[in-house]
Amino acid sequence: MSSQENLDKLNTQINELRKLLISVGTAKGLGSSDTLKYSEELDKLIIQAQLKS
Repeated sequence: MSSQENLDKLNTQINELRKLLISVGTAKGLGSSDTLKYSEELDKLIIQAQLKS
């Protein structure tokens, strides 16, 4: 898999997780453990994408 394909896959994962985070944050509140868990996962993916680009 090329580095561009990896970056595209990462961006897709970021967008999907971002949608999930917004949904969970709206439903359960910004301080819920689920919201915080998804936020941390999203942060990690964004850092990976930044390092690859």
